[in-house]
This record gives sequence, structure tokens and C-alpha cells, in this order.
Amino acid sequence: MKIAVGITGASGCFLGFKLAYEISKNHETYVVISESAKTTLKLENGINFNEEKQKLQKATILDDKDIGACVASGSFGIQKTIIAPCSINTLAKISNGFCDTLITRMAAVALKEQKRLVLGVREMPFSNISLKQMSELSSLNVMIAPPVFGFYSKSQSFDDICDFIVGKWLDTLGIENSLYKRWN
Repeated sequence: MKIAVGITGASGCFLGFKLAYEISKNHETYVVISESAKTTLKLENGINFNEEKQKLQKATILDDKDIGACVASGSFGIQKTIIAPCSINTLAKISNGFCDTLITRMAAVALKEQKRLVLGVREMPFSNISLKQMSELSSLNVMIAPPVFGFYSKSQSFDDICDFIVGKWLDTLGIENSLYKRWN
């Protein structure tokens, strides 16, 4: 299965890297990382992008500025697309049809091809504008999946919480995983 992963500069972008790594274990994975994500990764986690990039050796890394890259065309055959975390800026662009980056273009392709599109919108609280945009996209079968923690998983550490969120995102893509304790 061909899966596209977009990682924007929203807080928690390290979760997007973990997600891409998990997907790339068993699927053909194309990862687009915004410049803001690289900056956020450094500011929040003290991690240099090139260090994190090494973990994605099985994935194809694409430049967010390359609007003509393979994932920018429906004929390339991406089956599922996830943008996680998805910044409010990216949400607004997608909901209004702007395709000025490869991440927003691959979302537009998923919409026009009626393929699975998941947005891990990262913000709190949500403004009325963002809620309206999410509702509008949801009516077009876009799955809105913010990185929200489930207490039933009985996580014992920060890593457990991260595994829960990434596991739930994998679930939205129909990818089996055992990253978190499920409801009994």
C-alpha cells in the first residue's frame, strides 16, 4: 500500500516522525516535512531534522516546496494520506483549496481522488473558524483525528501516551498495530 505522510510545524511534530517510521516498516511510505516542522522539532525536542531523518531510511522523503513531486498527482496512486500533526494553517489551506505546498497539494489529491485523508489537527482550544473548517472537511469524508489521549490505556509514561496517539492514527488508516492497550 502507498501511504503519504505530511508533517507540519504544529506542536508535537515528533509524533509525525514516529508515525511515519511505524508506517514505513510495512508500507511504501512518502513523507513530506514542512520547514516549520523541522524548526519545531529543534525547538520542542532539541532534535536536528537530519538525525530524525535517519530513522526513516525505508521511507521516501520529499521536499514540501516540490509541488511537482510524485504525491502531487492522483495517477501516482497514493491510497491513504495523513497529515499529523496538522497545523491550523494547513487545515485552513486544505479546507479552502489552497495548494501552495506539497503537503496541501497531496491533501487536495486525496480529496479529489476520494481516498482516505486523515488530519491530526493540533490545537487547543479550537476556534469557531477551525471547528467550521473541520466540520466542512468531515462532511467530505476527511477523518479529523486530533492527538487526544485515552485514559483507558493506563499509560505509565510519556512514551506510552505517544504510542497511544500514534496507534490511534494507525487505526484510522486501517493499519494493524499493538502500540497501546485497547479497551477491554
